[in-house]
Amino acid sequence: MTLDSLRIRSFRAHKHTEVAFAPKVNVLVGANGVGKTNTLEAIHYLCLTKSFVASNDTYAVRQEAPYFELEGTFSGVRSRPMTAKLVYVPHEGKQVFVNDAPLDRLADIVGQLPVVVFSPEDHALTAEGPDERRRFLNNILSQAHPAYMNTLMKYRRARKQRNELLRQYRKKPAPPPEALLAPWTQKLVQLGSQVVARRQTFLHTFTDYLQDAYERIEAVAEEPTITYDTLADVSTDEEGNAEAIADAFRARLAEKQDHEYKRGTTLVGPQRDELVFRLNDLEVRRYASQGQHRTFAMALKLAQYFYLSDTLERHPLLLLDDAFGKLDTERTNVFMQLLQSNDIGQSFITATRSAPFAATVPFDEANHRLFQVDTKNDAARVRIAPAHADVSA
Repeated sequence: MTLDSLRIRSFRAHKHTEVAFAPKVNVLVGANGVGKTNTLEAIHYLCLTKSFVASNDTYAVRQEAPYFELEGTFSGVRSRPMTAKLVYVPHEGKQVFVNDAPLDRLADIVGQLPVVVFSPEDHALTAEGPDERRRFLNNILSQAHPAYMNTLMKYRRARKQRNELLRQYRKKPAPPPEALLAPWTQKLVQLGSQVVARRQTFLHTFTDYLQDAYERIEAVAEEPTITYDTLADVSTDEEGNAEAIADAFRARLAEKQDHEYKRGTTLVGPQRDELVFRLNDLEVRRYASQGQHRTFAMALKLAQYFYLSDTLERHPLLLLDDAFGKLDTERTNVFMQLLQSNDIGQSFITATRSAPFAATVPFDEANHRLFQVDTKNDAARVRIAPAHADVSA
């Protein structure tokens, strides 16, 4: 899959930007704050309807503009080029159009335009709390398996309703009546067990992708592994474990029942799952060096890329936002060779200088393109740079 062209209107630093991309490596060079990351963010919005750097859509609207609009033309998704458009109006919400036809749900675009992001925030994947790792897990599975995303959304709604009921009775002398709580508990167990089952099966497969990705970018012979800490330690055979997970789920809910009544919230379920990353049996979050954190996070994203490629049978878009700033020359060269290989499709890279890429990427060919990003009339501007220019901020 490739993004052939992108149009950005009233989005962050961009007032009105139109750009045509090369089918392989696209490097966007410019000073910090001129709109490089915003360009990648716009691509991410088209693919997943949300940002990878912020959670509030309102702040993405350019100052004094009434809305933002993003439009991209993609090849390799369907039998002919596909146009996707996203419009966001504050206080009204987002709407997605595919070939000018509105989608009933924003979620319907997820998985059609797969995307993987490398960014400085990836450090949180290995160094911070479990929320980041669950988000990573949900991102992969939602793009690869629409049924998983639907189940997860239903589970979240059931948990929200159950939590609301628990909150209502939190300060009352008696707990919620069983007739009111039981239906939501039943839904919670049914849907939550399906979520856990799918996660277990995925992680059983994903470990091989992680080990392969780690070998591609790291010369040191360290073995990366993932342990899934969930509510039940059962088989990773998805078809055989949903019932066992449900039994464990109900048992844990019974154990936590009094605590849930006191706190007014659900204390058991996949929202409390944890992924434990290890290198040679040592937990990355606790014992890894900064370099090991960086390498493990990059391997995770590369494994995500290859898993989505195999599952969806097309290359995702690969967004690399300032991903090479802290890499040594050797590692950068290895990665750039990989980006030019047949294993990777189209990539978009932001940087402050073109020099690290000029030696390994032939920008004078049709497959790769170098862009200069700067500001004109207080708005971002994206232009094709001369092939051999030493572009910098």
